[in-house]
Amino acid sequence: MKANENNDVQMPMPPQTAEQLRALLVEIKQGKSSINLGSKAARALGQILELGADQSVLKITTLAERLDINPSTLTRLARNLGYSGFTDFRNTLLSESLTPVPAFYTRQAQQALQASGSDLSDRVNQLAAENKKNIEYFASTFDQAEFDQTLKLLGDAPRVRIYAIRQFLSMAMFLSYGLGMIRSDVNLLDAPGLGTAEGLAGMSESDVLVVFSCSPYSKQVIEVCKAAHSSGMNTVVITDRASSPLVEFATRTILVPHLTSFLSNSVTTFAFCVESLINGVATRLGDSAEAALQRRDEMINSMNIETL
Repeated sequence: MKANENNDVQMPMPPQTAEQLRALLVEIKQGKSSINLGSKAARALGQILELGADQSVLKITTLAERLDINPSTLTRLARNLGYSGFTDFRNTLLSESLTPVPAFYTRQAQQALQASGSDLSDRVNQLAAENKKNIEYFASTFDQAEFDQTLKLLGDAPRVRIYAIRQFLSMAMFLSYGLGMIRSDVNLLDAPGLGTAEGLAGMSESDVLVVFSCSPYSKQVIEVCKAAHSSGMNTVVITDRASSPLVEFATRTILVPHLTSFLSNSVTTFAFCVESLINGVATRLGDSAEAALQRRDEMINSMNIETL
């Protein structure tokens, strides 16, 4: 139970999950709840529940603009539902029941490992369709303003360091390689294995740290991002949900859908995101990016590295 600060009346605890919120909205619309929302607030709640983990839910101003309502309406809605404020409401809205970490990869692998030779073709087509849907969703829903500000950070910062572990290390290396083609002083945070603390110690507040992680989130990545953020550095978080624990420590956030039937976390859409970032930074840098690419080609040719 939750006490009202004004008269100490015990109020019911607010919903703890998005599913409970949906159930409460049904009760409110059916007149079965003691909570009385106006039609405008009830409509807004329904629209928010339909958005799910859409990036617009991250900020009250962005969400209010998306729903064409005043931010104060969202604040009142959250408090009428029993939350302390919008942030408490948002975190509950975006919460999801996660499979325990030890079972995650087993669950993901079940379908892939159980496929017989006769339906492997179907599984390939299914995976292709899932990745296509993820890429299309990312391209159609990403926050343009947030993306532009991310490009500014990646293009203008004196140093860019990138950090990820396990399979997302491939994305960190990809981004490091791509940005390194068009600008200087880009590298992995702990390259060549000298340690994350040492890497962070060599950065200043004007530098940028980029981190990758998605559910189930790596505690090591969260701690590194938290340390960078606490030190005043700019942090770019590339993750999967607005409820990701990394979002709290992000200067800029890019959300990437990744759910497929692949036996682990799919990185296909993350790779598309990285390609989009590299192209975007190159466009922003303009002539200097073109000059950097020309110098690269000249060096490759002088060393006779590539053959056709």
